Amino acid sequence: MTAAPALLLVSDHVEGTVHIRTVPDGTETVRLTGRHLSEHAGFLALPGGRVACVDDRRGELLVLDPFGDEPVQTAIPVAAPAEHLACDPSGRWAAVTTGLGENGEPWSDLLTVVDLTTGDVARVRTRVGEPGVTVLGDGDPLVVLRHREPGTLAVHRFADLLAAPPGCPVVTPHAHLPLPDDGHGDAQDPRSGHVFAATGDGAHRARREADTLVPERTIPWDSPARGWYLRLDPRRRTLWSTLRGGPADPLRWPEWTNQAWRHDLEANRTTLTELGPGLVFRLALARHHTAFTRIHPDGDELILLDTDDTARHVPLPAMDDAPRRGGTPWEGVQRRAVAASPGADWVAVTRGGHGEVHVFDARTGDEAARWKLDTPLHHGGHVMLRTRADGAEGDPVGR
Repeated sequence: MTAAPALLLVSDHVEGTVHIRTVPDGTETVRLTGRHLSEHAGFLALPGGRVACVDDRRGELLVLDPFGDEPVQTAIPVAAPAEHLACDPSGRWAAVTTGLGENGEPWSDLLTVVDLTTGDVARVRTRVGEPGVTVLGDGDPLVVLRHREPGTLAVHRFADLLAAPPGCPVVTPHAHLPLPDDGHGDAQDPRSGHVFAATGDGAHRARREADTLVPERTIPWDSPARGWYLRLDPRRRTLWSTLRGGPADPLRWPEWTNQAWRHDLEANRTTLTELGPGLVFRLALARHHTAFTRIHPDGDELILLDTDDTARHVPLPAMDDAPRRGGTPWEGVQRRAVAASPGADWVAVTRGGHGEVHVFDARTGDEAARWKLDTPLHHGGHVMLRTRADGAEGDPVGR
């Protein structure tokens, strides 16, 4: 059904297991144990079908080759808990920021930078506060940290960070741009050299010029809602988000509104599509569709949005311990993860707590397979679907 074989990486980050299975039949080709991957930093696509991720318990940046004979190519020590992960468009220069982990407040200011070709690594101190990160190419790479309160895009030369002495010294940005204090969500367009940050008033945009950033016009949401997540579709050169509106109280999450936000970077045109109420967050990009999952007490669903903005709504079986009315959608509940590849028509959705993965054909909305794993996929786990040459590395930010 697909031109190239597809593999799904399924991480149960609580159990410490990574399953790698063929799609759609579900044959397990590799199983990694004792690997507790950072769900928040996610998976980062690298050239050649490779994948980067962070083992939070061991404090290692992993480079995986799910198509190769040796699935773990590289394991490099990094600071944990990992918050965000990104690389430059070539896939050589990577950066990992730190976040809360199992703590109530931000406490770590450590940033790790890695040369994936040589294995050189350095840790430095920046600023406490769960920064987002992008790594810009075009000559000597730049590390751009997105800070909150006060909001800033802080620019560092990668070479300067990598040359820092041991002992985790404090580093000062080479340049910076002000941002609103509520930034959450990062993306870059390697073709144009732009970096984007999601804030309450839109997607802030800046372009690289030598060793600094030049601000450009903010892309508005065109909605009373806002995006908390940004993702680049490198094949169609569009920027995606899910806009959340409605009451701010998380106990009223079933009333939240959700819109798919798509901005065509070449035509400078924004399209909004209603997705329905409840919890919608991350999205996945298939060959001709964009996939979302929507959680709601009245029923969950997979939403498949095609290129002409037609939405297909596919019911999903309920989860035990799913978010309920009167509680928050985050604490002590099960969730779902969704994955797709721009080189295939498959979409995978997890059923948190049940150890199930549902595989759908995006063209028809039909369920092609349902896998039952022997780990429960706590919190929905985390998933990534790849073909060897799908071009997913064109989005060089961990998802």
